[in-house]
Amino acid sequence: MKLNQKLYLYSSLARFPLLKKSYTAKIMIVAFLGTHVPLLALIFSFITSHSDSWQTTVRVLVVALVATLIGTGATLYALRHLLMPVILTSDALQNYVKNKKLPVLPTKFIDEAGTLMADTSQTLHQLDELINYISHYDALTGLPNQNLFCQRLEGILSQTENKQRLVAVFLVGIDDYTGLSHALEQDTLSFLLRAIAQRLTTCISSHDILAHINKDEFAIARLEIPSFESAISLAQLFVTSLEKPFLIEQQAIHITASVGIVLNALDEKNDVIKLLHQANIALYQAKEKGRNQYQFFSPETNAKLRDRLILENELHGALKRGEMVVHYQPLIDLQSGQMTAVEALVRWQHPQRGLVSPGLFIPIAEANGLIVPIGEWVLRTACAQTRRWQLDGLPAIRISVNLSARQFEQPNLVEVIREVLTETGRENSFLELEVTESFLMGDVQRSVKTLEELRELGVILALDDFGTGYSSLNYLKRFPVHILKIDRSFVQDLTSNSDSAAVTDAIIALAKTLHLEITAEGIETKDQLDYLQMRGCDEGQGYYFSKPVPAENIAALINKSFS
Repeated sequence: MKLNQKLYLYSSLARFPLLKKSYTAKIMIVAFLGTHVPLLALIFSFITSHSDSWQTTVRVLVVALVATLIGTGATLYALRHLLMPVILTSDALQNYVKNKKLPVLPTKFIDEAGTLMADTSQTLHQLDELINYISHYDALTGLPNQNLFCQRLEGILSQTENKQRLVAVFLVGIDDYTGLSHALEQDTLSFLLRAIAQRLTTCISSHDILAHINKDEFAIARLEIPSFESAISLAQLFVTSLEKPFLIEQQAIHITASVGIVLNALDEKNDVIKLLHQANIALYQAKEKGRNQYQFFSPETNAKLRDRLILENELHGALKRGEMVVHYQPLIDLQSGQMTAVEALVRWQHPQRGLVSPGLFIPIAEANGLIVPIGEWVLRTACAQTRRWQLDGLPAIRISVNLSARQFEQPNLVEVIREVLTETGRENSFLELEVTESFLMGDVQRSVKTLEELRELGVILALDDFGTGYSSLNYLKRFPVHILKIDRSFVQDLTSNSDSAAVTDAIIALAKTLHLEITAEGIETKDQLDYLQMRGCDEGQGYYFSKPVPAENIAALINKSFS
């Protein structure tokens, strides 16, 4: 029988306003009608079938009605109390929903009503435990989450006997978690985070509080800090412990972590959320210093982050306001000394700050996704500019444009580039796209597919910052690129550091073996130029030739000899 058919009588009675909100009233009206209708019919039949005097008739009716009312009242009273299990269960459910108060219902009865009370009570207790767990524990690691961490630490710091207790809050953040999440499968990443949680557990005492407060961040509160040195020792323990390789699914995974540290103020009320915020600021500064670092919170760091937040807010809309400009840096053929290409580099002409360094706003744009529209605008502007140079009578030169990791991940990347080339009338073979080795490693198969599609489009592909990432020959053979770019960090130390010179020599030899062109970045001295020319490097760029300049300055450089 369908559910609607089973509820027919119930739903029919619910249509009456007086019965709509009360299940008890529905039962009572049915009981009342059920007892009165047969009885009244019997009395009516008795009266009509006998010819007694009207006094007798009235007496019979009165006695019958009184008896009926007494019997009905007793029946309804009993029914109401028999319905009490349903009423109490309903009240318990409403009380839990409104007040989160758990019910106290009997569980000893074994009939249907008893089972309803017992099952409801058990279900609500289990539900409450589940809600409490979800609200206070991290599902992935089983550790307390930020809510429980704050509650526990707040409770300890609020106790009178702990007012003068020195407490340290550590925020441990996994370095380059974004790159790690791209390089690993989701299941492997989950196993790794659990292993990190377990390893951190071995570093702390039973009195410490450990929580997983973010996908790549763990918070630890040490409740007994005798000195700054002890806080430093614990931070170093976290760093060195996580530096050891993790064996996940027979794969050795190496990570590094940085730590932000903040100590509570003994002379003022401590807000745990504020302490976590300060620890996060310290962690940011630690990561700014590099990998495997720790840093105490300082007001100077806080001021720096506030300035970064202001800059991020001002970056929104900068493109629409026309504050972005493109400068161009020449790329020189190291054998002929002639300019063969230019690299398009975005600059932010801030109305108050002036020319903002790309090192300040590019990481912000990468983090918040603004790099995608900015990158597309740079591509379109650069292609249109080189086409304009041609129309002005200048020789055709290659234009090099950087692709960010965010741009490369866009599913419509190839279509966007094809559309820009068509709109600007730029020949495909004169466009060079620079991709960075590190973000190609996130999903190698997908990266190879995208690079192959771009190569089929006819554009030139350059592997930027080669030597600073994975530098695997196996992967390099799979990437269908045309040019290797030697990172400026090797070029700058070329004549003073034998290791940098050896790496540079190896990259040049590797490129020649694979029939790839070589471009060296960051050439600043004649000695660096001479070294690269002797080693057979094809192309170079750097301040030795020219800084990035506005578009109108390029014409003067095209016919200049840099030999």
